Amino acid sequence: MAQSVLDAMPAASTGTLVFTGPLNFWGGRREAAREGAPSEAVYEPATGRVLCHMTPCGEEDVDAAIRSARAAYLQWSQLAGMERARVMLEAARIIRERREKIAKVEVVNNGKSITEALVDVDVAWQCLEYYAGLAGTLSGQHIQLPGGAFAYTRREPLGVCAGIGAWNYPFQIAAWKSAPALACGNAMVFKPSPMTPVTAVILAEIYKEAGVPDGLFCVVQGGAETGTLLCRHPAIAKVSFTGSVPTGKKVMEMSAKTVKQVTLELGGKSPLIIFKDCELENAVKGALMANFLTQGQVCCNGTRVFVQRDVMPQFLEQVVKRTKAIAIGDPLLDGTRMGALISKPQLEKVLGFVSQAKKEGAKVLCGGDMFVPSDPKLKAGYFMSPCILDDCRDDMTCVKEEIFGPVMSVLPFDTEEEVLQRANNTTFGLASGVFTRDISRAHRVASKLEAGTCFINNYNISPVEVPFGGYKMSGFGRENGQVTIEYYSQLKTVVVEMGDVESLF
Repeated sequence: MAQSVLDAMPAASTGTLVFTGPLNFWGGRREAAREGAPSEAVYEPATGRVLCHMTPCGEEDVDAAIRSARAAYLQWSQLAGMERARVMLEAARIIRERREKIAKVEVVNNGKSITEALVDVDVAWQCLEYYAGLAGTLSGQHIQLPGGAFAYTRREPLGVCAGIGAWNYPFQIAAWKSAPALACGNAMVFKPSPMTPVTAVILAEIYKEAGVPDGLFCVVQGGAETGTLLCRHPAIAKVSFTGSVPTGKKVMEMSAKTVKQVTLELGGKSPLIIFKDCELENAVKGALMANFLTQGQVCCNGTRVFVQRDVMPQFLEQVVKRTKAIAIGDPLLDGTRMGALISKPQLEKVLGFVSQAKKEGAKVLCGGDMFVPSDPKLKAGYFMSPCILDDCRDDMTCVKEEIFGPVMSVLPFDTEEEVLQRANNTTFGLASGVFTRDISRAHRVASKLEAGTCFINNYNISPVEVPFGGYKMSGFGRENGQVTIEYYSQLKTVVVEMGDVESLF
């Protein structure tokens, strides 16, 4: 077998870095795309240089991966849950053992800080451990019927599932989607974002090393065309997609042609409500966590920060002070707290939002500009200073649309009733948050916020035991938690007659 992706990649963003091996994986090995499609450059966000080249998979490649996955599924689905669990636990162990090397590759490919990437890798192996624990518990129920007859239910796998990931959490999302799928007895063909193609292949190699059948977790590279082939393929039983609302609508439409099950984890414009009776220092820290993780490129970020008018001056003073102190630079350094945005177009898009906000009357209290680190090797990287916008209104573009960058919009409010109406006045519904010392208010507000998650006195905490997903146009279905087993399995009812048939004919 060829050298593993993890061993082929260097441990730091210095010197020449060009990975030339194939980045597809099926049949238990890396495979080159076979249709002669032109390759696309993949850039390192922190330096702007070419990291590797990705060749999109065409119809022949996708067919080969799905055939490989189907063959593996026929073996894997017949194992007992405890047998599947042992393999998944071994994969979790390998990830845990190699967490630092995986995290460094994630940083090079994605641009986030090494501190965050290490957390992402830990979440990945925890996810595998969690669903390994559930694999042996899958069961149905027994129902007694008249005359000694009875029925029982079986929870069975779906077959070959497709996972389509995003570029903000490449390794973690691959684990989030594959762990429950594999625990239920399915196979998965996973398509990472074309901007972050590398670490999903590392996960595939780890699964193979742990002992899954060849083909159980396949990786196909590409953009919209490759994703379309997955969504339309008749042998795919389910599609789990993470990404934008417009693309999610297309995934849903294409999957409907063959009545596939679908999970959509889409965008957000989440509200964070800070009441005057909160612990202000915690609220400030929560607002920073709600806006600046992964350079603000997080779908559930609380980017509409509603602050009760009485504490607005104190909040702004503290949040600006802490934002200005955020260490921006080489994401591989332990002291860095903000790395590079994913691409030059994304950086330009976010800067455009800031410019538009100023035109509409918002006041920039800090940041909002391109940032050039002092290290010369980072001069072409996609860095930006984190931004706080004041004097915001609900009708501003920066308040209504998902920016997906390090930009916090702060809005004043007076009453609980008012802020709830404003917070819910959005087509999104992924997450929300509230800071208050009043426990009754906290639960009352949480019950009225129209979002799949509500954080009370914290933000952006996503343990693998807790379901994650959205309301409204933020999608449906869930990732993580015990309930996700239901989204990767189907229920069969078996009715058993113990006596004679009573026939009407």
